[in-house]
Amino acid sequence: MTDPSYLTEVRESYDTVAAEYARRVSEPAGPDPVSRAMLAAFAELARPMGPVADLGCGPGKVTAHLSALGVRAFGVDLSPRMVALARAAHPELRFTTGSMTALDIGSGELGGILAHYATHHTPPRHLPTVFAEFHRTLAPGGVLMLAGHLGDGEHLRPTRAYGDHPVSYASYLLPPDRIAGLLEEAGLVVTTRMVQEPEGGSGRRSGTFLAYRPRSCGS
Repeated sequence: MTDPSYLTEVRESYDTVAAEYARRVSEPAGPDPVSRAMLAAFAELARPMGPVADLGCGPGKVTAHLSALGVRAFGVDLSPRMVALARAAHPELRFTTGSMTALDIGSGELGGILAHYATHHTPPRHLPTVFAEFHRTLAPGGVLMLAGHLGDGEHLRPTRAYGDHPVSYASYLLPPDRIAGLLEEAGLVVTTRMVQEPEGGSGRRSGTFLAYRPRSCGS
């Protein structure tokens, strides 16, 4: 089956900017204590459940951070060049290429999924497919943390990014209620929603969601 065209745009764009992206993106142990605390909470919840997939892992910085927190983490990214950078920087961890629309992971294999600023390039009509894959691959009781940009339905299409490299991907900024609703429609139970306003009134809002796959239909 042919990949949706947006996946080709995202893959080619991140292959183009991979090296500059890896240089510019900060370490997750950096100065944002709220995001750091949410990752720590996710790690504590997911650690006893089983392996954790960092989907859209990029150069592997967050994957390595989770590993340092005692999580059995591995990374998956659409961009082969991002995966190559992650493998070079963190040879002790496992990184593979793959798409969130059709994960090469068995049903119920994961104790946790992290999608950290990884789903905003997905057109909203494809999010049900992505979130269904999250539900399928999580074990009963498995935990999802989804973090990313928020908006009111904006559709942005930059032409250059990360050091003025040409890109062709789009970004879709959805409100938190829409994201939570789509997660719940996929069969996940949302337990936490956190919205961070941009500092100084400039920039974009961001949100973090914690959810889990129920252990049974009645839980």
